[in-house]
Amino acid sequence: MDKFMKAAILEAKKSLSEGGIPIGAVLVLDDRIIGRGHNKRVQENDPVMHAEIDCLRNAGRIGRYGSCTLYSTLMPCYLCAGAAVQFGIRKVVVGESKNFAGARDFMVSHGIEVVDLCLTECISMMESFIKGNHDLWNEDIGSL
Repeated sequence: MDKFMKAAILEAKKSLSEGGIPIGAVLVLDDRIIGRGHNKRVQENDPVMHAEIDCLRNAGRIGRYGSCTLYSTLMPCYLCAGAAVQFGIRKVVVGESKNFAGARDFMVSHGIEVVDLCLTECISMMESFIKGNHDLWNEDIGSL
């Protein structure tokens, strides 16, 4: 596993330790992390504070995002995939899509290269969270 996915996993664990949903993300440009974030929907009572959105906010305005790679521990939903499309991010690397299929086809249809690493650590972290927090998970993915 590369250092960028490890950093995203650390963000997911940070969210979990704060009582939130264990999803983390980092934005990489020129082989360095320029933004990091984690799901803060619970912590900030903010329905759109997904990990990828938090990560983009923390990166700040950088002008062009086409050379960036977005790493996320879970396949992005349509909200976060839409942000990647909107800002012209060309590559998204995810830890897993077993627990949530997300918007892979949407991203691919907009020219984004999507790499799914199918990491056991990411899969088991989300499986465990979903089992113990079914209603919160369904709220997060809009299934209530």
